[in-house]
Amino acid sequence: METIRIMLVDDHAVVRSGLSKFLLVNRDMELVAEASDGQAAVELASLHRPDVILMDLMMPVKDGITATREIHQKFPQIKIIALTSFAELSMIQGALQAGAASYLQKNVSAAELANAIRFAHAGRMTLSPEAAQELAKSATQTHMPGNELTERERDVLRCMVAGMNNNEIAQELVVSLGTVKFHISNIYQKLGVNSRIEAVKLAIEQKIV
Repeated sequence: METIRIMLVDDHAVVRSGLSKFLLVNRDMELVAEASDGQAAVELASLHRPDVILMDLMMPVKDGITATREIHQKFPQIKIIALTSFAELSMIQGALQAGAASYLQKNVSAAELANAIRFAHAGRMTLSPEAAQELAKSATQTHMPGNELTERERDVLRCMVAGMNNNEIAQELVVSLGTVKFHISNIYQKLGVNSRIEAVKLAIEQKIV
């Protein structure tokens, strides 16, 4: 039986502990590394070259989508499963576009997760029902600038239009600076812009916020 070498990436130690115990009961899986943030994940992926990575998305230092993109570019043979508590369209699209092989939520059962790992290793995608529903919904919507923005991303964009810097936005919305940067990155991607000035200009012209 071929052993699937797995790396866990999550900033919560209790989640990593639970996942590592889950792996122990699957004889075809082996835990080779753990990381608590995206930057460490990139470094450890290079060192250990796992077959499959279970990747959280909201983490300090470097978020999971950025880490997924960097790992996928360097080691496309490594299969990355986004394993998160969120099912927002922006995160689903961001993870898949970055190179994630699958997108699951943390309420997945042990059997479903084990199958998803084996499927990813074999080159097959698995989507949580919520993720599949969000993707299907977005495919039927008429595309307009700003249509895909979540309510929180609109809040961030309003603050940007008001001239706030990232620190001020974090204070205004009571979120971390890393979360603000994550939302701004998604805003740029969805609006098809490359800078804060372009985003603000488009928001004003199209009356997005």
